[in-house]
Amino acid sequence: MSKKKRLIILCYTALCSLYLYAQPRVMGIEEMFRLADENSESIRIYKTGKEAADEQLKAAKAQRLPDINLSVSASYWGNGRLWDRDFGNATKIEMPHFGNNFALEAQQVIYAGGAINSGIELAELNKLIAELDQQKNRQDIRFLLVGYYLDLYKLKNQGYVLEKNIELTDQVIANMMARREQGTALKNDITRYELQKETLKQQLTQVKDACKILNHQLVTTLHLPRETKIIPDSTLVNIPIQTLSEQQWQDMAGKSNLTLQQTQTGVQINEQKVKQERSERLPQIALVAAEHLDGPITIEVPVLDNNFNYWYVGIGVKYNISSLFKNNRKLKQARLNVRKAQETHRLTIEQVENAVQANYTNLQTAYSDLRTQEKRVELANENYSVTNNRYQNELALLTDMLDASNAKLSADLGLVNARINVIYHYYKMKYITHTL
Repeated sequence: MSKKKRLIILCYTALCSLYLYAQPRVMGIEEMFRLADENSESIRIYKTGKEAADEQLKAAKAQRLPDINLSVSASYWGNGRLWDRDFGNATKIEMPHFGNNFALEAQQVIYAGGAINSGIELAELNKLIAELDQQKNRQDIRFLLVGYYLDLYKLKNQGYVLEKNIELTDQVIANMMARREQGTALKNDITRYELQKETLKQQLTQVKDACKILNHQLVTTLHLPRETKIIPDSTLVNIPIQTLSEQQWQDMAGKSNLTLQQTQTGVQINEQKVKQERSERLPQIALVAAEHLDGPITIEVPVLDNNFNYWYVGIGVKYNISSLFKNNRKLKQARLNVRKAQETHRLTIEQVENAVQANYTNLQTAYSDLRTQEKRVELANENYSVTNNRYQNELALLTDMLDASNAKLSADLGLVNARINVIYHYYKMKYITHTL
């Protein structure tokens, strides 16, 4: 195959790939959540944090294992000198010039005042915090995406209405021009509608630009190809919405809200820190064992050029007496941190309760707005039907017909936006309760 043909095939393949990537992609909310779980960089960061917390827990449990130390050394010994107490009568002492040392020591802590167990408990709580952080970040990302998605849906719907209004305005201008040729319309009337058309076109451009921004934010967060054009699922407005009372939402928040679980875990973490500070004031007891092989034997004069082996087992007790008067402030600080964590938890309960109540009220308001918009659509449809009938019988002007069409389009737009608002506040309620 010639280089020219290969180049043509390569270019064709690249163009086809670009075309495929640039194709609109209809995406529902659940699919968007799935892609976020798989691709979101933020979720991946918190997942790594959880893995680090797992290793921290393993390291804390490893403190229960014995400490074993091994040392081996070889050395060159110089000759020694021996003096009287007044440093007189110096005598040279011949030394064996090769020295060796071997030591194997083991220690198993059997009591540390609860420090080891407390450290393990603290690591387990830190692991729980990492898991809660990961879950909360997942909820944050999902709610962020829902906001982008619903805004994009609204803008797409708004763009559709603007395009329809531009088409209707073109019809009005064409009709006005025809009437002007007949001498029944003024140039000012045409200019007014042309100005309206330019205003609508400007609004449509702004809507399309806003759609590009939201689409880019969605694509970036989901780590999709940059050329992907996301189209919201048109069946979104028909999704079933769970109807619950305010108290049921409050109960759900009390069980599922991750911030509440984080602050409660924070209380437990500070309680473990109090235990750790207390353990500093208690003795440590350990089983010890050692094996030594040393040479030469320098405690004799002349020095013995021999290896000396000895071993021992026993119990060691270590007690830091100074902790009795040094650790008081740290212990008091740890207790104050517990109280602060408890107060933070109570404050969080209040904040979550207020957030549930406020958004529940907003959800009810959104339902009320939806009913109003449904009535508005009903009236707009009736007005359109009556005006259309009169127009067909030449009892109404084209402008009356266009006004009725605009009112119908505006009502339809308001109805879709009202449904989107209901869906938004429903998802926000799920976000507040962290059941998204």
